Amino acid sequence: MLKHPTLDGLQTLKLTGMAAALTDQMATPEIDELAFEERLGLLVDREITERENRRLTSRLRRARLRHAAALEDIDYRNPRGLDKGLIQSLASCQWAKEHLNILITGPTGVGKTWLACALAHKTCREGYTVQYLRLTRLLRDLMIAKGDGRYPKLLANLAKVDVLLLDDWGLMKLSAENRRDLLEVLEDRHGRRSTIATSQLPIDEWHAVIGDPTLADAILDRLVQRLQDQSQG
Repeated sequence: MLKHPTLDGLQTLKLTGMAAALTDQMATPEIDELAFEERLGLLVDREITERENRRLTSRLRRARLRHAAALEDIDYRNPRGLDKGLIQSLASCQWAKEHLNILITGPTGVGKTWLACALAHKTCREGYTVQYLRLTRLLRDLMIAKGDGRYPKLLANLAKVDVLLLDDWGLMKLSAENRRDLLEVLEDRHGRRSTIATSQLPIDEWHAVIGDPTLADAILDRLVQRLQDQSQG
């Protein structure tokens, strides 16, 4: 008689994982062979797993990654210049813990964005928040935010993201306003959060694309000087 009220109580408390596990136990005659503590442990484990899965789903939804990529799916037989040992090292996400940046360069079609998304996906699985943005979209959003009064809030939100993935770096030369905005974003994150950037251009050409020598030095100092990886995607 207490079974259904107990399930209702678990649902009321939003312990949906425990409720599902209890339902499974009720349908398993052999469960009576387990001690109370063992059965309770199974309920708690199920609740923990379900909550972790919900949090991961939420982080991935907010990240808006361009590809549903995973490091485990990398095919090292494809000759793209990937260092398996380096990728395995990055999979530990120590770089995110130490607030290091990752820069991925290489020609079109070698999988730079896919690899960046796979790294970002792994950090999501490790509990970090992630946001994917094409650099051109970010710069446009920042300009619009100035007009409608959201600029300070947008900068604050970007500063809080554990891993910011800026895709397609260097597709266009930056305007004076672009340079100032990008510096604001990177300055807020410097030494506090991690940034992943992908580009078709080798890093030694980024200075020219940014433009103004002084601001280019400042921007690259906050991005390149905390280099973790310069990979040929």
